Amino acid sequence: MFTSVAGRSVVVTGGSRGIGKGIARVFARAGANVLITGRDEDAAQAAVEELEALGQGTVAYLLGDVSTASACARMAQQAQQLHGGVDVLCANAGIFPDVRLTAMTEADMDRVYATNVKGTMLAVQACVPALARSGHGRIVLTSSITGPVTGYPGWAHYGASKAAQLGFMRTAAIELAPMGITVNAVLPGNVATEGLAELGEDYRMAMESSVPLGRLGEVEEIGYAALFFATDEAGYITGQALVVDGGQVLPESLAALQAAQV
Repeated sequence: MFTSVAGRSVVVTGGSRGIGKGIARVFARAGANVLITGRDEDAAQAAVEELEALGQGTVAYLLGDVSTASACARMAQQAQQLHGGVDVLCANAGIFPDVRLTAMTEADMDRVYATNVKGTMLAVQACVPALARSGHGRIVLTSSITGPVTGYPGWAHYGASKAAQLGFMRTAAIELAPMGITVNAVLPGNVATEGLAELGEDYRMAMESSVPLGRLGEVEEIGYAALFFATDEAGYITGQALVVDGGQVLPESLAALQAAQV
């Protein structure tokens, strides 16, 4: 049995939809007090109403862009004012616009790096003082298999940003260890999100066919991995990346999956 995280203060950036909302849902259900951030007020309000209905810890939102230091500072301050500190930071906010390398502009690159890399670093920076005071500070980054392990056409800038997060994680884990803060990452594979649903059933079936377990991940399954890293029992784990992908990166080809069915 893991030590409960009930009553702890958890910040989830990009927590108004998709994987971020799944992470927030898992922590809220576990009784944590959750602050989510996002840039869409309607989505943030809807997420808070949904999470509050779980009837566990308190849930609040803050609008802001993690690519700016001022927004991240407000986020850390708000969590401390509402929930008395920051025990867990889930640096999840990320964007993944699709554009081929030959058509990619400098602005395209800057936009992805500003949110996915700079936003991660600024969120961590802003929360470090409160995490250090926590006594069990935890940082969990949402990276991806795309970039660190695999590639996909149209996501060269996204893949590079997700690999960069892991480079940041390793040095941050060393620097923050003397403060009692751990830094780890979850690398999701194909996960069923609102954006995926909009692409249609044929697209979903094609994605499922590349996963040995034969299905897409659920957003809560990424949340459970983040919750594990946040527990007291995971206190001796830092600088590590956990792939949560249903085995997607294992086959060397689709032929390997077909052979497994024989």
